[in-house]
Amino acid sequence: MKVKVLIPGVLRAATDGAAHLDVEVPDPATLGAALDVLADTYPLLDRRLRDERAALRRYVNFYVNGEECRRLGGPATPLPSGAEIQILPSVAGG
Repeated sequence: MKVKVLIPGVLRAATDGAAHLDVEVPDPATLGAALDVLADTYPLLDRRLRDERAALRRYVNFYVNGEECRRLGGPATPLPSGAEIQILPSVAGG
């Protein structure tokens, strides 16, 4: 099943400049499965999104079709066909 992953500008260096990626996700299609597929092609991106145990990093927010995934099940969030995953790293500064 194909899903679209939107890549924010700050992470595009890890995707060779791509603003979005079409990802073929195996069943069962979950956010974690989509991130596993991305990790195979873009390991630097994966290190920015997940820790060494493949847990979602606290400072990165993931939205599936506009819904924040931590309320939906985190990496186990199911992905419907054609889902759109938006990645938003937290911004800090002062």
